[in-house]
Amino acid sequence: MTIKVAIHHQTTYQFDRLVEILPHVVRLRPAPHCRTPIDSYSLKITPDDHFINWQQDPFSNHLARLVFPEKAKELSITVELIADMTVINPFDFFVEDSAQHFPFKYDAQLAKDLAPYLEVKESGAAMKKWLKGVNKSKQPIVNFLVAENSRTQQAINYVIRMEPGVQTCETTLTSTYGSCRDSAWLFVQTLRHMGLAARFASGYLVQLTADVRSLDGPTGPTEDFTDLHAWTEVYIPGAGWIGLDPTSGLFAAEGHIPLACTPDPVSAAPITGSTGVCEVTFLHENSVTRIHEDPRVTKPYSAQQWQAIDALGHKVDADLEEQDVRLTVGGEPTFISIDDMESAQWNTAALGKDKRRLAGELLLSLKQHYAPEGLLHIGQGKWYPGEPLPRWALGLFWRTDGKPLWHNANLFADERTHGSANTRIAANFISTLAHKLGLNPRYVLPAFEDKAFYLKRESELPANVTLWDSKVVDPLEAARIKKIFAQGLDKESGFVLPLSSTRNDGEISWLSCRWFFRKERLTLIPGDSPVGYRLPLESLPWEKPDTNDQEHGTDPFAAREELAYPLDLGDDVESLDVTQAEDGRIFHTALCVEVRDGRLYLFLPPQTDLERYVELIAAIEETAEKLTCPIIIEGYEPPKDPRIQKLMITPDPGVIEVNVQPSKSWPELSSLAKTLYEQARQQRLGTDKFMLDGQHTGTGGGNHVTLGAAKPEDSPFLRRPDVLASLIRYWQNHPSLSYLFSGQFIGPTSQAPRVDEARDDNLYELEIALQQLDSEDTKQVWLVDRILRNFLVDLTGNTHRAEFCIDKLYSPDSASGRLGILEFRNFEMPPHWQMSALQVLLIRSLVAHFWQTPYTRPLINWGTELHDRFMLPHFVWEDLSWVAKDLNDAGYPFELDWFAPFQEFRFPYYGSIHAAGVQIDVHRAIEPWHVLGEESSGQGTARYVDSSVERLQIRARNMTGNRFIITCNGRKVPMRSTGTEGEFVGGVRYKAWAPWSALHPTINVHSPLVIDIVDTHHKRSLGGCTYHVSHPGGRNYDTFPVNANEAEARRVARFWQHGHSQGEMDLDLSEPHSAHPYTLDMRFNHRPKK
Repeated sequence: MTIKVAIHHQTTYQFDRLVEILPHVVRLRPAPHCRTPIDSYSLKITPDDHFINWQQDPFSNHLARLVFPEKAKELSITVELIADMTVINPFDFFVEDSAQHFPFKYDAQLAKDLAPYLEVKESGAAMKKWLKGVNKSKQPIVNFLVAENSRTQQAINYVIRMEPGVQTCETTLTSTYGSCRDSAWLFVQTLRHMGLAARFASGYLVQLTADVRSLDGPTGPTEDFTDLHAWTEVYIPGAGWIGLDPTSGLFAAEGHIPLACTPDPVSAAPITGSTGVCEVTFLHENSVTRIHEDPRVTKPYSAQQWQAIDALGHKVDADLEEQDVRLTVGGEPTFISIDDMESAQWNTAALGKDKRRLAGELLLSLKQHYAPEGLLHIGQGKWYPGEPLPRWALGLFWRTDGKPLWHNANLFADERTHGSANTRIAANFISTLAHKLGLNPRYVLPAFEDKAFYLKRESELPANVTLWDSKVVDPLEAARIKKIFAQGLDKESGFVLPLSSTRNDGEISWLSCRWFFRKERLTLIPGDSPVGYRLPLESLPWEKPDTNDQEHGTDPFAAREELAYPLDLGDDVESLDVTQAEDGRIFHTALCVEVRDGRLYLFLPPQTDLERYVELIAAIEETAEKLTCPIIIEGYEPPKDPRIQKLMITPDPGVIEVNVQPSKSWPELSSLAKTLYEQARQQRLGTDKFMLDGQHTGTGGGNHVTLGAAKPEDSPFLRRPDVLASLIRYWQNHPSLSYLFSGQFIGPTSQAPRVDEARDDNLYELEIALQQLDSEDTKQVWLVDRILRNFLVDLTGNTHRAEFCIDKLYSPDSASGRLGILEFRNFEMPPHWQMSALQVLLIRSLVAHFWQTPYTRPLINWGTELHDRFMLPHFVWEDLSWVAKDLNDAGYPFELDWFAPFQEFRFPYYGSIHAAGVQIDVHRAIEPWHVLGEESSGQGTARYVDSSVERLQIRARNMTGNRFIITCNGRKVPMRSTGTEGEFVGGVRYKAWAPWSALHPTINVHSPLVIDIVDTHHKRSLGGCTYHVSHPGGRNYDTFPVNANEAEARRVARFWQHGHSQGEMDLDLSEPHSAHPYTLDMRFNHRPKK
C-alpha cells in the first residue's frame, strides 16, 4: 500500500524597496540518508535572474548556493517534492554487541570520527539538575532511548516560536516551553552528556490523517499536515543514525524527511543569507496533497465510489422486489482479539478465557442496537472429538413483529460480576415459578452431586497428592473436584422441576410429575456442564414408549399464526394444595435452577413450538420481577421459527464467530455490516491477522454468506432450483470468484474446495445433475438436495466442507436442515465492512441476474490450469473483468476498480524496479497447500499441512523483442503476454522454508530470489531485484506485528531494489512442465545450490 504526496513549501520575503540580495544558502533538499523515497524534487527561485550552484557541506547535506546579480523587491523560495509514504519501521535496525546496553563507549577510531557530535556545549545549573533525572543504570540501549525521548517530550511543553535560532537549554528547562528545535537541541545535549554522539536534524514533518481512529492513545491530526520540523539523531554502532523526535516522543519514520543534519543547529538552518537595509514582510506556506493512493483495506473506497455502490445496491433491491425473489442474506463473520494475536485461543484453540469475555461484551453491545427488548441466552454449542468441554453459544433472540420478548433488561444478571444469589433464593425462585405455571412446588427436587463418585475419586489419588495441590494430571478435573468438595457433598447443587405441556385449541397447559430414583435422591452425572445437562434421565422409572404421546418439532414449512401479545398468564396460584391429576406418565424434560458464582441460572427444557417457549419466558420474567432477582437463561434455545429472529456468537478455532440475522434489503445488510464491525472494534475485536513475516491475512475463520428467505418455503433456490444451478455453473466458469475472496488455505483438501478441484471426473457427472434441475417451479423441493448432495462435497464426502453447502437447504435429516438456506463457505473475512458488503452485493446481483436469465453454459474442465494460471493475480483480475462485464451487460454497473482492495489484500505488492527501459512489478500469488499422509503424534495419528511452498507473480512492462528475458535465480521465467503491448506476466513457485515434515523434504529452500532482466546476447543482467522470504539481515521476530503499519514495514524490508546477478550468467533456458506452463516451479528439475 502506497500513498504518494506532494509537499509544497514556499518562503517569501517582500521588501519595501529594491535591495541588494547577498548570496544565500538554501538547505531544503532531502538529505542523502533520507529513508523516505523521494520520486521528484523541484526548487524554484524568484527573482528569475539568479545563479544556483549545488554543493554538499562537510556533513554531506545538499546545499543550494544562490547568487543574485540584480537588486529586487522580493525573494521567493519554493520547494515541491513528491514523496512515497511507504511505511518504515523505525525500530528495524541492529545493534553491535558492544552497544547492546547503555552505558557503552565508542571505540577509539569511531569516537574520533564522531568528535563533533560528542561536543558538550551547555552545562548550566538547570542542565545539571535535568541530567540527574537520567536513568544511568545498565539497560538495553533501545529502552534507554525510548525512555529519554519520552521524558523530554513530557517535560517540555510545545509552543510555536517565530524567533530565529535555538534557545539555550537553560531557557528551555527553566521555562518548560520550547519549539521543536529547542526540544531537539536539549535532547542532543542530554545524549552528549551521556557519552552518545548526537546531531541536530532539520527537515519536513508529514502527518497524514489515519483511516481508522485509534482506540488507544493519540489519534493523530484531523487533516493532512506538513511543516518544517526539527528532531534529534543519535549514533549507535551497528544501527547508524537513529532519528528521535522529542516533540512527539516518537522515533522518526517515513513522515520525517531530513533536509540537513549537523552537529550544531546553526549549520542546519533552512535558509541563511542577508540583504541590504529594508523593511521586510515575511510570508510562508506549507501544504501536503495526496496525489496517489493505492487501494487499501483500511479505506477501500472513496466517497464517490461508495455512493455508486450504494446506488447499485438500491437498484438490485428494486429488481429483486419486482421479480418477487424474496431473497434474504445472512452470514457468519469472524473476529479475533486486537490485543493478542499469539495465544492459542486466537490461532488454533476453540475455547479461551478471553474469548468468552469478549463475546459476552459484544453480545451486550449488539443487543442495544438490534434488540433492547430481546432475550439473552447462553446455550451449549458443538462438542467436537478431542475437546475437553463443549463449546458455548451466546444467543440474542427477538420477535420479528417488534413486540418485546423480554421487557426489563435489568433482570438479566451480569456475568462479569459476582452476584449474591444462594441456594435459598434458587429454591424460592423455582417454587414461585411453579406457582406461576399452575404447578405444585412439591414436584421440585433438589439435585446433588454424586457423593460416592467423588469420594472414590479422592481415594484413587496418589498417596502424595491432595485435592488442593496442582499435581492432578487433568486441570479440569482438579478444578471440578476442588469445587465440589468446597461446596460440600451433601449440599444442593440446584433444583429441578420436571416440566412438559399440552396445547389444545391454542391454550397451553403446563404439566409436571413426580420423579423418584433408586438412590432416593436426584444424583447428578459428574461433570462441568449445567445441571440441566447432567440429569440422570436413564435412572427414571422405565416405561414403554408410546408413539402417540410423542411430540415432534414444528415443520419449518408449516403455517404459523401471529404470536400473541401481551400474554395472559393469569394470577399466581398461591395455595399449596394444588393437585394435578397423575396418569403415571414420566416426563423426561425439566426446568432447572442453580447458583454459580453468586448468579442464578435457569436451564430451559426444549419446547416443540415457539408459543410454549414464549409463554415460559414470560412466566420466568414475571417471577424474576416479582422477586427482584436477576437471572441468566441457559439450556435449550427457542425452536427455529420465522416469527423470531436470532443472532448467535460462538467460538471456533482461533476466532469468535457471529451468526448474524438475515437481511432483506441492501440498506439493512450494509448497515448491519457497518454496525457489527464497529461494535466489534469497540470491544477490541478486529478482522486483521498478521504473520511474523508481515503477511496480512483475514481472521482465518471465514465470512460465510448464507442465502435464503424469511420463510423456508420462500427460498429462491427451492422455488427456482435453476438459479442454484446457474450460480454453481458461473462460479465454476470463473475461478476468480473462488480465489479472490478466499482464505490462505485453498485446494482440494481445504475447508471449502471448488467442485472441480482434485476430481476432474466430477464435472461430467455434475453436468448431468445440473441438467436435472428443471427451470420450472417444482413442489418436489426435496429433489434439489437429492440431485446435488453427492457433488457438493469435499474429497472425503463431507457435505459441509464445500464451496456451496446445501446442508440447510432441504436436508431430510432434521427440521434444522430444511431451512431453504444456501451457504457460500469460501469467503475469507474482509478487513473492512464495505468490502464485506460489496461481496454480498455481488452475490445478490448475480441472483437477480440469473432469476431473469438462467446461466446455462457448460462446465469447463480447467485441468491443471486451475492451479497454475489462476494462481496469478493478473489472470484472476482478467477473469473478474469478465464477471464485471457480464453484470454490466445485465444492467448492473459494477466497476472493476471496486475490487481493487480485494486484489491488494489477496495479492499484496512487494516492489518494483526499472532497468534497461523495462519495469518489473512483483506481487504475491496464491498457492494451494498439500495435506500430507498420516504420521504418529502424541495423541495418535495426525496429518500435517505443507505450507512451505509459496508463489509470486512477476510482471514486466515495456519488454519488446526476444533479446531480453526474465530470470529467477538464473532460471528463465515463462512470461506470457497479457494482450497489452510489451506487457508480460509469469509465476515463480519456490520452497520458502524447510519444515521437518514436507512433501519434498530433500529439496532445499530457494530464497533469496534474485530476479534479473537478462540480455541473452551478452548473458548478463541489466538490472534486478532481490526478494527475501525472511528479514535479509537475519532478524528473527519474536512477536507478531501489532498493526498493519508494522506488518507492511516487515514486508517492505524483504524486498531490495538491487542485488542483480553479477558477471556472465549460466542461464537455464528450459521450459516449465507442460502441465504448468504459466509458472516456473523451482522444485522441478531442481539444481542444488553449489
